[in-house]
Amino acid sequence: MDRRVVITGVGLVTPLGVGVEETWAALCAGKSGIAEITKFDASKHDTKIAAEVKGFDPKDFLPKKEVKRTQDFIAYAVAATRMAMDDSGFTIDDSNALKVGVLTGCGLGGLGMIEESTKTLDKKGPKRVSPFLVPMMLGNMAPGMISIVFGAKGPNLSVATACAAGTHAVGEAFQLIKSGAADAMITGGVESVITPLCVAGFNSMKALSTRNHEPEKASRPFERDRDGFVVGEGAGILLLETLEGAQERGAKIYAEVCGYGMSGDGHHIAAPAPNGEGAARCMKAALKDADITYDKVDYINAHGTSTPLNDLYETQAIKSVFKETAGSVPISSTKSMTGHLLGAAGGIEAVFTALTVHQSVIPPTINFENPSKECDLDYVPNVAREKNVDIAMSNSFGFGGTNASLVLGKVSQ
Repeated sequence: MDRRVVITGVGLVTPLGVGVEETWAALCAGKSGIAEITKFDASKHDTKIAAEVKGFDPKDFLPKKEVKRTQDFIAYAVAATRMAMDDSGFTIDDSNALKVGVLTGCGLGGLGMIEESTKTLDKKGPKRVSPFLVPMMLGNMAPGMISIVFGAKGPNLSVATACAAGTHAVGEAFQLIKSGAADAMITGGVESVITPLCVAGFNSMKALSTRNHEPEKASRPFERDRDGFVVGEGAGILLLETLEGAQERGAKIYAEVCGYGMSGDGHHIAAPAPNGEGAARCMKAALKDADITYDKVDYINAHGTSTPLNDLYETQAIKSVFKETAGSVPISSTKSMTGHLLGAAGGIEAVFTALTVHQSVIPPTINFENPSKECDLDYVPNVAREKNVDIAMSNSFGFGGTNASLVLGKVSQ
């Protein structure tokens, strides 16, 4: 069995807005969601900025009794799922529940709960640790809670592949439907770890931008003066189903999931493989899975973290894969506006890529002020671009050398 898979619903909770319409409008307008950290006192940290979700009220999406015992990453996941389900018009009931699954990516889960519980343990002793600690910190509680709230009883998984987790989740959900293990999947990425420990840890690695005086200009992928990424939070959820099922119920189709590729660098715990060799193999695998040649790709949503090595090696990988067409393929890093949502990045960027295919608008890479000699491709600098996009790729690369790429396209008969 090898069935075609399409995206019929999308939901977003991001630093640019709560909801798809608000986020997409801000993204296409080139607005930044990065500002000073408000979730904790960051005065002693080298980095004092982040891309926080603003104006989110979990009571709008969760039962009242669940709010106090639900971590933000889970609440974001349920909220984005509610949006995606409403958008899709897909109904889960007794007739299909066993064939509707949930598969999300998450890098760190309830890190904030772990930090707070450790303080409680040290100050007040083990008996004062919350009985909700374990279910509130586990990354797989995002798909677990989605399943509980929406009644999806098919495959239920969480992947934890760092910054590639959201893309791996969408790719694996795609494979489950193709194989017949599920008829529909709720999938994407979720994350909320803007915490003292997270920021301190990334600062110790020299991975974060310290452009604290200009938060909105701190994330500058592929640009000469980039100095690190900006941590973000949120969720991006998609409803995937068979093309046949979507057509039977007259669903709106954003894009088809055409291909999915994975690779491992086998090189270093944090640094990408030289020349982007692992990333190149990943992109080639996705194109092969889609049975599409490199010259047919109209747009790439890059991993583009704004770190010196990632942006250089991703550029080199694109040149290796796309050969003579590399210079003419529009590429953008939406992380310039959303920051880097870690495990959620691939989820929101899969939504952005699907919207690009559907809307024929390519979001920009903002803060592209001084070109880099080594990063010399078309990064759609600063201003969105109207362009018909039949085939698009979305890339995500994570610590440990784990890579994932998706190929999305307009539905062809």
